[in-house]
Amino acid sequence: MRYIPRLLSNQKASTAAEFAMVLPLLLILLLGLIDAGRFMWTCNRAEKATQMGARYAVATDIVPAGLVGYSFAVSGGIPQGDPIPQSSFGGANCQSNSGTVTCTCTGTCPNLGTPNTTAFNNIVARMRLFMPELTADNVKVDYTYSGLGYAGDPNGIDVAPLVKVSLRNVLFRANLLAGFSITLPDFSAGLTLEDGSGTASN
Repeated sequence: MRYIPRLLSNQKASTAAEFAMVLPLLLILLLGLIDAGRFMWTCNRAEKATQMGARYAVATDIVPAGLVGYSFAVSGGIPQGDPIPQSSFGGANCQSNSGTVTCTCTGTCPNLGTPNTTAFNNIVARMRLFMPELTADNVKVDYTYSGLGYAGDPNGIDVAPLVKVSLRNVLFRANLLAGFSITLPDFSAGLTLEDGSGTASN
């Protein structure tokens, strides 16, 4: 019994004991900081991917292929050279569902034809250079009325919509808690359509 008071007053291992108590908190803080940094880096890559996707989408072939050869002067009844009103082209959105690309009209628009799946996949491939984990189902491309474009344009597509590329439903998996994941917010970037033809972009 006489050793118990001496044992209780012994402080030789107090530093090790305190360190053992603080170590789990330090590890949680360190891993949490790493995950916070990874989250910010993932958001940065997602934002850059949408910007590069939009740049590629406006300079290459458009996804709603029906707009390529459509003349708003001949088929749409708009006088040659007149601006195309929103009542004639409200917009279109194109997206992939399990690899099948579809384009739907928003508002009024001409027949969009069969979607150019190759053009859509090329946009996704450009975005994957910046964010390899995304899939085609995470990407949506909107062609929205911008007020630009003239009926019967002899130099290409009559309408020049605002092209918005969106990235959605991308999961971020944390390292700190195994199996813990959150869905990133949606990211989007938009530019006005340029020539809408070709397969190369800067």
